[in-house]
Amino acid sequence: MAHELYTRTNQKIFFAGLALESLRKAEAGEAVNAQALVQAEREAALFHLYGAVLGLCHEIAGYYKTAEANAPRVELLLNPETLQASPSPELSELLEIAQQPESWLARLLAAHAGLFQPPQAPKTAKVDPTLPLITAVSVQEEPQSLSREELESWRQQLKQLVLRYRGSLSEC
Repeated sequence: MAHELYTRTNQKIFFAGLALESLRKAEAGEAVNAQALVQAEREAALFHLYGAVLGLCHEIAGYYKTAEANAPRVELLLNPETLQASPSPELSELLEIAQQPESWLARLLAAHAGLFQPPQAPKTAKVDPTLPLITAVSVQEEPQSLSREELESWRQQLKQLVLRYRGSLSEC
């Protein structure tokens, strides 16, 4: 593999596509461990999408030769302090997108951060203390917060952004 910054971004976008294809197959499959495969592929796709965003940030920071060009996390590059020290229009646009809570990038960053949170029981209202302590519960699947279609949409939007940025960053 070449040692150019763009190769890592390309690789991560490709890997996210592979994970999404495996997710599609796992959702359609009847394997005993299908639910585990679905979760694993969803997390893999999210991991690679985050890596692609980080790779894009590295491309941009490398082009402008910013001091933080080797930051290990997107959040270290996409913050007002970093942009004030080393301004770039592309990173500024990415920060603006990331600061809009309903944008694809903000949702991707939040979902990735959620991978590192411990599982939490759903909050329930206080119950009458006279009720029995042990109750029957029904085991149902939790609703999936991220669909394959949403992850693919994020991948496509990222690909479009990468192509647009590369067009403006290339030296002719």
